[in-house]
Amino acid sequence: MKRQNIIKIILVVIYVIFVLISLIKGFIPGKQVIHNFISFATAMLKLLPFAFILIGLFEVWVKKETVEKHLGEGASFMCYLWMILLASTTAGGLYVAFPIAYSLYSKGAKLSVIFTYIGAAAIVKIPMAIFEASFMGLKFTTIRLLTSLPLVIITSVLLGELLTKRSYKIMRGK
Repeated sequence: MKRQNIIKIILVVIYVIFVLISLIKGFIPGKQVIHNFISFATAMLKLLPFAFILIGLFEVWVKKETVEKHLGEGASFMCYLWMILLASTTAGGLYVAFPIAYSLYSKGAKLSVIFTYIGAAAIVKIPMAIFEASFMGLKFTTIRLLTSLPLVIITSVLLGELLTKRSYKIMRGK
């Protein structure tokens, strides 16, 4: 077995031992870790199956030529605005955004578009913006979005160009 796999197994065993000892001894921080893990796992199990079904449908229904035309190398600046719109409506956070980004990349979207989508998925969620505006004010939310979105696009374009010049390719998973 590889050394990395052995280390992963050891870490899981240590975690399980910690959880069991926390339950037996009534260790409050350990119980909170268990509660947080169960809460997070439940939330993921409620969302991820549906997200992966939608990604699967995208893979089957959307032609590669369509993605290449609108999000590929010859696409206009509008592709970045489309990615911000898509990211703002994507539910589930980054653990849903990364599979969507990979699916877009495998269908021919350029790297800068993928980076824009991931960056926007982290900062531009419609429910999050409404929540933020209700607590911080509409002015703050507007300034944050008008500052961060151009920076995301500029950074994505620069990083995309740099990696394209270096012939970077996203590797397929195992």
